[in-house]
Amino acid sequence: MSKIRRASPDDLEALYRISVQTGHLGSDASRLYVDYRTMGYIYSAPYLKYSSQLAYVIECDNQVVGYCVGTSNTVEFEATLESQWWPSLRRRYPKPEEGKRSTWTADERRCYMIHFPEKTPEQISIGFPAHLHMNLLPVIQGQGMGALLLDKWMRCAKRYRVAAVHVGANAKNTRAIRFWQKYGFSELAAPASRIVWMGRVLPAPDAAH
Repeated sequence: MSKIRRASPDDLEALYRISVQTGHLGSDASRLYVDYRTMGYIYSAPYLKYSSQLAYVIECDNQVVGYCVGTSNTVEFEATLESQWWPSLRRRYPKPEEGKRSTWTADERRCYMIHFPEKTPEQISIGFPAHLHMNLLPVIQGQGMGALLLDKWMRCAKRYRVAAVHVGANAKNTRAIRFWQKYGFSELAAPASRIVWMGRVLPAPDAAH
């Protein structure tokens, strides 16, 4: 039996685990990393700490098998991470040598992102200020739980006056792109990169009923 619930601090390790187990275009990236947490430092753990009101998980047989985390204000969230989240991680994880970029390991690529976080393009964060990340383990995929989890997150986001939300998907992750398109996200104009930016406008509370 699966259930969706608000994430708690006790779910942190599960978020790290799921982040890396879905970290290679949706597939398991565990074999690529020495430190399984580096993916989660970027895509899941800080949301549990700084935006817990918008952090949900799917639990199946007492195991967390998926999550949806996000923030109502991307610009403010990125500023919070710069002042409170990244400094201690930068002290712990050395910056990789730029001259050896072609031989960087997966861990080194994530360490680079810790030292130089990717900023959301301004035209995206202005028009679609909220954003989210969602990942499900294979055991729970294909059962409609992703749609239910997204709906739960969206309904919660509206309570925090979120009017528009964006996601970023690796351009090679066609499965993720199809998922977001199916649930109302449309591609947004942005500078060319490896990321496809997609956005969705949420209906006003009065229009939701």
